[in-house]
Amino acid sequence: MTRQAVAKHLGILEEANLVSTRRQGREKLHYINPVPINEIADRWISKFERRALEALSDLKKSLEGSKDE
Repeated sequence: MTRQAVAKHLGILEEANLVSTRRQGREKLHYINPVPINEIADRWISKFERRALEALSDLKKSLEGSKDE
């Protein structure tokens, strides 16, 4: 990957507020911004986790219910 391609990609991530930058002399340091990434996870990934957790909970309840009978 060329340096120009990396710089362009980092610029896009910076515009999307997924990466924060800090200048230190001639260097430009990049840091991952966890806040928007966590918001993305809450919005998209948790939907799938919720279904899986509900399915596991239902399975546990049905298995525990069969013990009592």
